[in-house]
Amino acid sequence: MTGIEYMLSEVMEPHLFIIRKQKRDSAEKVTPMLAYYILDGSIYQAPQLCNVFAARVGRALYYISKAFTTAASKLEKIGYGDTENESETSEPKGGKETIDFKEVKRVDHILASLQRKLPPAPPPPPFPDGFVPPTTEAEKEPENQQTTEPQPPAVDPIIDQGPAKRMKF
Repeated sequence: MTGIEYMLSEVMEPHLFIIRKQKRDSAEKVTPMLAYYILDGSIYQAPQLCNVFAARVGRALYYISKAFTTAASKLEKIGYGDTENESETSEPKGGKETIDFKEVKRVDHILASLQRKLPPAPPPPPFPDGFVPPTTEAEKEPENQQTTEPQPPAVDPIIDQGPAKRMKF
């Protein structure tokens, strides 16, 4: 027999049941497609591993970008600017602590070199046959996204979204 089949893969009675949707090509060859779990009577579709990694990496990149932006704005507030004359020292404006501008320049140089060395994120792996990725409102209306500030990433797919998002059968 070939085609799509659903298989009960793990059971932890009475609370958790895991069902796997798979494509059977032959008696020995099976390609897993999706996983569902039933937890206390509610059915959930398990997120794919690539979606979990994409959400986690996206969140990490957002906060790293936010940290670089914050660091740059703090450097601007203390009056740090790119000057060719490195021997020039100036007093901080109204600050109680002294700032070593050589140290600030060194940290700025390290951060800039790290930002240049980081490669762009690789494309996600292809989805299995029969899977249609969910579309978000942000993908439907790309012309409305003209903000310069990065937005926080979409909701993590493995975090429970509350009873309103649960499917009851």
